[in-house]
Amino acid sequence: MEYISHSEAETEAIGERLAAALSPGAVVAYRGGLGMGKTAFTRGLARGLGCRGRVTSPTFTIVNEYEGAIPLFHFDMYRLNSSEDLFDIGWEDYLSRGGVCAVEWSEQVADALPEDAVTVTLSRHPDHDGWRIITVEGGSAS
Repeated sequence: MEYISHSEAETEAIGERLAAALSPGAVVAYRGGLGMGKTAFTRGLARGLGCRGRVTSPTFTIVNEYEGAIPLFHFDMYRLNSSEDLFDIGWEDYLSRGGVCAVEWSEQVADALPEDAVTVTLSRHPDHDGWRIITVEGGSAS
């Protein structure tokens, strides 16, 4: 499914809609460069999962946890060298905790992601710098 987002608020709304299609244990694998809206999308995802609290990028902490009806574990793999580093921080434990794992820079750890992961690709729209093309594939959300 492909969406055009004209604003940060629309990007959040698309994330919130995706949350309704996810089950505990789902993995959302983000692809997209810096400034493409991954954290905005995650804010909407968190809202849709019933999570409270301010959603921020986990760039320096590797993972942020948000409690809600379905917990959200928000990972940033930018600083990791391989999936081995992901396993070192307890990836398998997060997968078994009954929450949703949202993984920024997922290409860094592609071999550790489950086959049924939902891939969300965010890219700049060719006609307008502030718009985003958001493509959602895989899992049960496609």
